Amino acid sequence: MSNNWNKATKAVHGGIRRSQYGEVSEAIFLTQGFVYDTAEAAEARFQNAGEDEFIYARYGNPTVKMFEDRIALIEGAEDAFATASGMAAVSGALMAMLKAGDHVVAARALFGSCLYVLDDVLQRFGVEVTFVDGTDLDQWRAALRPDTAAVFFESVSNPTLEVIDIRAVCELAHAVGATILVDNVFATPVFSDAIAQGADVVIYSATKHIDGQGRALGGVILGTKEFIRKTVEPYMKHTGGSMSPFTAWVMLKGLETLELRVRAQAAGALAIAEAVQGHPALARAIYPGHPSHPQFDLVKAQMGKGGTVLSLDTKGGQGAAFAFVNALKIAVISNNLGDAKSIVTHPATTTHSRLPEDQRAELGITPGLVRISVGLEDVDDLIGDILQALNTV
Repeated sequence: MSNNWNKATKAVHGGIRRSQYGEVSEAIFLTQGFVYDTAEAAEARFQNAGEDEFIYARYGNPTVKMFEDRIALIEGAEDAFATASGMAAVSGALMAMLKAGDHVVAARALFGSCLYVLDDVLQRFGVEVTFVDGTDLDQWRAALRPDTAAVFFESVSNPTLEVIDIRAVCELAHAVGATILVDNVFATPVFSDAIAQGADVVIYSATKHIDGQGRALGGVILGTKEFIRKTVEPYMKHTGGSMSPFTAWVMLKGLETLELRVRAQAAGALAIAEAVQGHPALARAIYPGHPSHPQFDLVKAQMGKGGTVLSLDTKGGQGAAFAFVNALKIAVISNNLGDAKSIVTHPATTTHSRLPEDQRAELGITPGLVRISVGLEDVDDLIGDILQALNTV
């Protein structure tokens, strides 16, 4: 496998481990354990397992390892650890490296479950967390301290689609010796160069674009081999957040078509954003790849494209938002994203409903805000459906 190949080629051929049968499609090693010829062989493997030697599926598995190797090649990381869900990846990466007394600086605009881990779980165990406006470099500069252990942010925030300058924040954080962890779900592996831009650790919910068809939960933590194998693996294998072999096989198949799906979805999202600009039912239309976005220049430099998600802030609050959502005929109402099916979500009453109203207001999650994850349907059909739904509002 050549590191000089482009992402689309790596997504098809990366990390393959063929058995003696020479199968074309990756094999599912659906086993929880492995057999040793002798007691001495078992002892030797437990003491020092080789690259292609496995002990227990919670520690590692050939199918899971194929997925880890492939996504690491795509992302430009040295190594990866696959997890049972995206939140297992977020919480596992943070918990594995932090201890009581550590200081973390995090962007305030986060997915509800990520905010719960940082604002509740970590602080309950003695980790101090300072929240900042992720787009304000002066706030990052003021919050970072010589004892800051880690920085955490979503490169594109959920659901208001703010874009954080990865390179600039990494330079500030590295100056105080902090480790930078980036939740990169909205950027996707297709548009991401987060590690090249300075991130130490990249986290994905593979449930989203990597699977891309609503079939399985999964996540992945990417970073240096030392961080993954010396910090993440000991924590994850003993706390049970590992990915199953069958899920890894699903994710491998998802990676093969990831580039085609995500680029088509991003093109659709841009077309929809252009079609709805200035609609009288909308207070604003938010899409990172549209020139109206406040970080448009940063998006072009950092991602190249605007991603697969847009948010529409309807006039008239929750009633107008619900009327719009209920009038849609193509998009399904759910809380996932990155799926082949277009998905519509009302964050204030679902994914971010646990946040107090004043905190939602501070983040820009208004009662009228609707998040749309653009799928693979015909874009003209999607535009027609969204416009007719807006017209009912």
